[in-house]
Amino acid sequence: MERAEMKRVAVLMGGPSSEREVSIATGTGVLHALQSLGYQAESFDFDHRVVEALRAFAPDVVFNALHGAGGEDGQAQAILEWMGLPYTGSGIQGCAMSMDKHITKKLLAAEGLPTPAWDVFDLRGGTLPLLPGLNLPLVVKPVDEGSSVGVTIVRTHDQWKEAMIAYSERYARVLVEEYIAGREFSVPVLFNDVLPVVEIVSEDSFYSYDAKYKAGGSRHVIPAPIGEELTARLQMLALSTHRLMNLRDYSRTDILLSREGRPYILEVNTLPGLTPTSILPDAARTVGIAYETLVDRLVRAALDRGREGLGAAGSANQQ
Repeated sequence: MERAEMKRVAVLMGGPSSEREVSIATGTGVLHALQSLGYQAESFDFDHRVVEALRAFAPDVVFNALHGAGGEDGQAQAILEWMGLPYTGSGIQGCAMSMDKHITKKLLAAEGLPTPAWDVFDLRGGTLPLLPGLNLPLVVKPVDEGSSVGVTIVRTHDQWKEAMIAYSERYARVLVEEYIAGREFSVPVLFNDVLPVVEIVSEDSFYSYDAKYKAGGSRHVIPAPIGEELTARLQMLALSTHRLMNLRDYSRTDILLSREGRPYILEVNTLPGLTPTSILPDAARTVGIAYETLVDRLVRAALDRGREGLGAAGSANQQ
């Protein structure tokens, strides 16, 4: 095993997306872990100077701690591959497909994996869409945001009109889903292993941005108290989604369990939060994987891809 102090790691964080603060929190946790392990690690903001800054630092590997548009949709991955730099996390294709909720749901449905009924509306034509043929209440969300940014629950016709006006001022497309009441779970995948199922208990009616990132907004129950059979079912759905979307290294699939006991895949996160108290590190910790070990394994996997001649791109599910 190579000595960590011999390797230079650029931690890419921040960027212009609505999830900038979350990314900085992830990146800061990763940076401190890498430095404690002896890596020569420095942080880099994902802005217009990033290519020049990375060239000057000449890292052996890039730890992608970005979230949201720009960092999780294939753009950052394309830049890093163009520069010939190996990086952590999924590649261009997996990120681009997974960031688009419409594409994700079409692939899930085509594969026979359960997901709530949905419709997509283009708001660029100037005419606000009529209420779709789905029963109220509805969940409305931007097609290409993460961390529950911009998610609204619409319960009345008036709320629908208000929501469409508000969304049209900021987003080009929105995805509308049937609202399913139930329990929320998140299932992390680390390389080709499924980590324990996590139940998310939130004060909100859904796992909102505030519930995810503000103190006391939610708590994680690990392992989820759902029995072996249902645990295996949710883990199978998460691993199937990870493979379907051509992801690698790690991911986290969010699943809703209806009151009737039916699971529905909501979305997959290609670069889930990696603060020391985020869901994936929490789940890893329960099976004996310390935060620093988790970060180290992700870095070494990316380094291995570079050594094996896979370059930055690598292949799906490559450890």
